[in-house]
Amino acid sequence: MKNRFTDFGFTRVKDSQKSELVRNVFTSVASRYDVMNDIMSVGIHRLWKEWMLDWLAPRPGQSLIDVAGGTGDIAFEFIKRAKGSANATILDITESMVSEGKKRANTSKKKLKVNWVCGDAMHLPFLGNSFDVYTISFGIRNVTDIRKALSEAYRVLRPGGRLMILEFSKVDNEILSWLYDKYSFNLIPFLGEMVTNDRDSYQYLIESIRKFPDQEDFLDMIKAEGFKQVKFRNLSFGVAALHSAWKI
Repeated sequence: MKNRFTDFGFTRVKDSQKSELVRNVFTSVASRYDVMNDIMSVGIHRLWKEWMLDWLAPRPGQSLIDVAGGTGDIAFEFIKRAKGSANATILDITESMVSEGKKRANTSKKKLKVNWVCGDAMHLPFLGNSFDVYTISFGIRNVTDIRKALSEAYRVLRPGGRLMILEFSKVDNEILSWLYDKYSFNLIPFLGEMVTNDRDSYQYLIESIRKFPDQEDFLDMIKAEGFKQVKFRNLSFGVAALHSAWKI
């Protein structure tokens, strides 16, 4: 069978290699992941996630799957907003990220209904029509086959289920885009080296943002997998974007 290739940042790699490369990146930065996110975004990523959950409007009784759920911040807040009566499954490809999330859950004063799974967004280990809500935050650009991940999202959602994706996107202002590039490529890998002792992983993460489809192209990809009422909202002039869709 002929090898297929994909992007790992600005590097071309075999499809079969990317998942392991991504796993290695997040294994390396797991223990300092949340701290680095705060430093890189000056805390703005927390506002983006708040806006995501505002649009999502969690309700009591809902069942959430948070893919690439990392250290659990989206799932924990989802349960809180659903007045503690929602169920959440957090899936991440990296065992060390799952471990960090479990540590956070154990320090919570409230007992959270969370199921932790180490698994792949392209091959979800769940039956179809299992969840009311599917979220993925800053994770889908790291998936080898984005269309396959979207297809799996559609499969595991119940009819009437909601898809919500938060991801870095394309800045819609030329001057801001230039400034953002200067900041990203010159400062973030340096910060990664200082905070996590891993420059290369943050170099990849910045490159992966530039290889991800823009807002409109990604919207079309979501539609192609059968989702309806697909919309997006730019955050911070397009530095990030929210994409919302429904399985109808």
